[in-house]
Amino acid sequence: MRNLVIVDIGSNSSRMSAYQIDADGFCTEIKRCKSSSRLSEGMGIDKYLTATAIDRTIESLQVFKKAYSNIHDPKVITIATAAVRQAKNQKLFLKKVRKKVGLNVRVLSGHEEAYYDYLGVVNRVKMNDYLVMDIGGASIELVRVRGQKRRDIISIPVGAVNISERFNLSNHVYAADLFNAQRFLKSIFHRVPWLKKSSHYQIVMLGGAARTLARINRNHQSFQNVDHLNGYYLNQHRILGTYEMLLRKNLYDRKHVKGLEKDRADIILGGLLPLITLLDELDSRRVIFSDGGVREGIVNEYLNKYYRKY
Repeated sequence: MRNLVIVDIGSNSSRMSAYQIDADGFCTEIKRCKSSSRLSEGMGIDKYLTATAIDRTIESLQVFKKAYSNIHDPKVITIATAAVRQAKNQKLFLKKVRKKVGLNVRVLSGHEEAYYDYLGVVNRVKMNDYLVMDIGGASIELVRVRGQKRRDIISIPVGAVNISERFNLSNHVYAADLFNAQRFLKSIFHRVPWLKKSSHYQIVMLGGAARTLARINRNHQSFQNVDHLNGYYLNQHRILGTYEMLLRKNLYDRKHVKGLEKDRADIILGGLLPLITLLDELDSRRVIFSDGGVREGIVNEYLNKYYRKY
């Protein structure tokens, strides 16, 4: 029996998942934790992690360590994504994490993050052709899948937190700010030539903004388990209607929307805008949600390494 722990230092939230792997390679999640550490907050165009965000994240990692310290002899893999990848003071952050928490952090490249997204969903999605979209706090990963094989892959260094900060989408939203934000995103997507090959593809959504969009609608539809998202889908009309509903509310009112975590209310408009923009660009009619992602991709890689038949 092996115990595997994945610590994921994200740009908006940090997460920890613990898995138990039996002798046959069967993997069961036994514990998970999440903290809205908001590491990318205040990075701005200078791309420096702030002291407050670093301290907040280290506190979260210390809580995670207490949570998995009771697990027998865990193999701990710690990864960091866009915020740390982009930070000019990356070395300072990694040194502090190593000193205060005892974790050696692997900083994923954008390509690696997108690849692990693909690896985390490919066995969960029962389709041949689709576009994987992971909207994080400081990056967007896109993977074009055709015939269950990844064909094109990219990581774009913008996400929910920096879009919200840059275009003032946190509280009251003005038409000019929303227009400029969407124009900015369109210009970025137009520079990805292979996206045209994804026209009319269904989009498989990952990330915190995706989970929030799904939970809001599952609450509205009175699902008993609003957190069971794998395979759940929404059509374009429902997604646009949800976004319009959120746009009409200020920050205070958004905090009271069922399914929307209060600590995500200030970045949800910026977090969903890339999806809204891409739905229009590709004329995609349906979005499917997956509970896979980077952590699940790393688990799959680990199983493939030690249990070849899987």
